[in-house]
Amino acid sequence: ALGRALLGGKLSRAQIAAIALAAAAVLVLTWDAGRLPLAALGLTVSWGFYAFFKKSLPIGPNQGFFLEVLLLLGPAMLYLLWLHRAGTAHFLQGNTQDTLLLLSAGVITAVPLMIYANGAKLLRLSTIGMMQYIAPTMIFLTAVFWFGEPFGGARLVAFPMIWAALAIY
Repeated sequence: ALGRALLGGKLSRAQIAAIALAAAAVLVLTWDAGRLPLAALGLTVSWGFYAFFKKSLPIGPNQGFFLEVLLLLGPAMLYLLWLHRAGTAHFLQGNTQDTLLLLSAGVITAVPLMIYANGAKLLRLSTIGMMQYIAPTMIFLTAVFWFGEPFGGARLVAFPMIWAALAIY
């Protein structure tokens, strides 16, 4: 919704209220932490731009994924060369099993990303954004109820505010 507003679209009163409520929750957590959560904000902004551009590219999801791989191939190869020269490389340096595991890691990573990209192309960007709250919430609930992560104070206030903002949106 915020991206649409920045691009000149209209927001409903409910969407404005949802954005204000979510922003208030971030302020509560920022106040509690005593500093601005730069890593979280950076991830939010960078992922938002990535999803927006990925969704709006005039090419298919598989071609977009191929383009991403091509763009990252040069820096990745330079990094591998640097590791090799420094004597800290692992690729083609150990036994065959390690090399095969490293090779298969690419496929194991690429297949779910391609499935996601194909599915995301069929959904509205706002739907994808809403779905992005599922995994962090599951991790949060696991941390609190399984691992005993402390949950009180600002988190007790901010968590319901964020989910209320999602419900309003």
